[in-house]
Amino acid sequence: MRFALLIPLVFILTAWFPVEILAQRRAMTTDDGLNMVQVNNALISPDGSRVFYRKSELDWDKNKRKNTYYMISTEGGEPYQYIGEDGGSNFQFSPDGTYISFKRTVDKKSQLFYMRTAGGEAIQLSKHESAVGSYHWAHDEKSIFFVAEEPRTKEEEKEHENGLDAIWVGEGPNGQNEGRWNNFWSIEIGDDKKTIRLSEGDRLIGAFDISAQDDRIVFTSRSENRRNQGNLSELYVMSLEDSTISRLTDNKAPESRPIWAPDGQSFAFMAADDKQWELRNSKIWVMNPVTKSYRLVSGAYEGSIRRIKWMPNSNTIQFSGLQKTNSNLYNLEIDTGQINQLTSMTGTMNVQDFSKDGTMVVYSFEDVDTPSDLYVSTTDQMAPTRLTRANPAVEDSLLHASLKVVQWKSKDGLDIEGVLLLPPDYQEGTRLPLLLHIHGGPAGVFTNRFDARYHVWAGLGYAQLLPNVRGSSGYTDDILRGNIQDIGGGDYQDLMTGVDYVIKEGYVDADRMGVRGWSYGGILGGWTITQTDRFKGASLGAMVSDWTSEYGPGFNHDVRLWYIGDTPWENPEGWRQRSALTHIKNVKTPVLLLHGMSDPVDTEPQSMMFYSALKDQGKPVRYIRFPRELHGFREPRHQRTRDIEEIRWIQKHVLGIEWTPWERAKKEEEKEEEEKKVVQ
Repeated sequence: MRFALLIPLVFILTAWFPVEILAQRRAMTTDDGLNMVQVNNALISPDGSRVFYRKSELDWDKNKRKNTYYMISTEGGEPYQYIGEDGGSNFQFSPDGTYISFKRTVDKKSQLFYMRTAGGEAIQLSKHESAVGSYHWAHDEKSIFFVAEEPRTKEEEKEHENGLDAIWVGEGPNGQNEGRWNNFWSIEIGDDKKTIRLSEGDRLIGAFDISAQDDRIVFTSRSENRRNQGNLSELYVMSLEDSTISRLTDNKAPESRPIWAPDGQSFAFMAADDKQWELRNSKIWVMNPVTKSYRLVSGAYEGSIRRIKWMPNSNTIQFSGLQKTNSNLYNLEIDTGQINQLTSMTGTMNVQDFSKDGTMVVYSFEDVDTPSDLYVSTTDQMAPTRLTRANPAVEDSLLHASLKVVQWKSKDGLDIEGVLLLPPDYQEGTRLPLLLHIHGGPAGVFTNRFDARYHVWAGLGYAQLLPNVRGSSGYTDDILRGNIQDIGGGDYQDLMTGVDYVIKEGYVDADRMGVRGWSYGGILGGWTITQTDRFKGASLGAMVSDWTSEYGPGFNHDVRLWYIGDTPWENPEGWRQRSALTHIKNVKTPVLLLHGMSDPVDTEPQSMMFYSALKDQGKPVRYIRFPRELHGFREPRHQRTRDIEEIRWIQKHVLGIEWTPWERAKKEEEKEEEEKKVVQ
């Protein structure tokens, strides 16, 4: 467990960092964060000997990130680039590691490719009429099973391209946007590349898995596509001998991630409940597909379960899970329900893949002070080998915030935990300006992980409080359910008692405080400034200001089922009173609004309404709309504008500073080109 012991030491070193070393480092900028290299999407070969991973780097000129792919020995050493410039997506090792498969776009449709792991050229496997979706290898490596949309005829395709594309909302496979039914297919590996249709019918297939005997597919599916009705997805099993399909569940709970046990006698799946769409942490269940009997097996675990892996004995499951602010690896005995914690890391262990026998694991590790990198280890005894060092300059040359996990009592006596981030040169007893972060969700959570933006704010001299208010995941079901029919109630009190706590402890100047949040963070942040004038500036991203007008357009089943309850016509006053727009006349805080114009989760008019109401009252507000952006921004130039303008706003209204942003450093070749022009 030497790696587990290393992590707390990092925090000790950060807290007592020698002054001369701090002096050699500089504060982090927004551009430092944008320039960071990301290593992720790691796969470990079935025999545990090699790791395949993606490296993502900023291409500022093209306003996107460039992906390259590498292979490295699990013993460490130098990685080598494995896939050429054409790249790919959805990479998988074949069951015995003979091949690696992936998807590439050909003629605007995703198709399957594969190549030998020993090297060579990639071979296009499929030339399907419609785009290939999710896929799995047959265990005998003779074929690949995949999902694809029902193709249009040539005449239908021509008419569609010519504009015959009206959408009958909520009818057939359509949701708010156009949809297509999908079905199962298989394609043979080899020269023939024979494609076989496996299923018929009007269905929308979700996750699926192939039994070890290659005789059955277990999958989730629904027969309609209305938004906010994901609970209508059910579990099915299909015999590959005769393509008969049997329904396994019939309830109002959304099941997900079915995975066959190696012996083929049962499969595991994830669900919060077996009857209703409940607000609970998802649990592991095991079902016998013949008898349709099932049982909850992870009831002893409190927290959020992530990746799961059956062990060869079909009686043990390994899984990664989040508890409070840390993520670790666990072992679950199916018969007894006993859970053993295999790692004790202080930080975020993100399990990415297991070897075929489950004895090796590749994962990324990060904490608030340590950027994410890839590691590999045996699972019975953690002895990590570090595979990458993606951002040495960030680790060695830049100043980082220091972390304290803090706890306080909310107004009703509930214990609330949060993360307090302080500047690297913080002197005990100094009162700093505060930036209160509010997480998304509501069932989001702040964890012990690296986020460049935290360090940028720390470099600007802010204390930062990240409260895991009631409603957060990663804790108990009681905490997760703590804001049922009470959003803006108890969770707001959790925020403000946390603010009072850090003021009382001497960290924060109560006269210099700002608040920011994205998604539900923007929603609760908007509500917060209608309830108090204690914040001097607010930045609200991707918010909802009026719940009733968002009822149809947005992703808000949780509001109807849990957080407010009922519908706007059954509970009109509840929906009105829980909306920040209703109370907007109370706002005295200067507000910056940020929203992607193509956001399908919290629709963009919600920010426009909040902006218009503030503007009409003559209150200080600025609204920046971002073309093409969804709920999470993708374009680097938009990301930079978002973060720079947020800093500018908070600096102006919290500290009274007309802040000048950093100039983005030019690449050497750009400088040389400019110098040539000057000489000419």
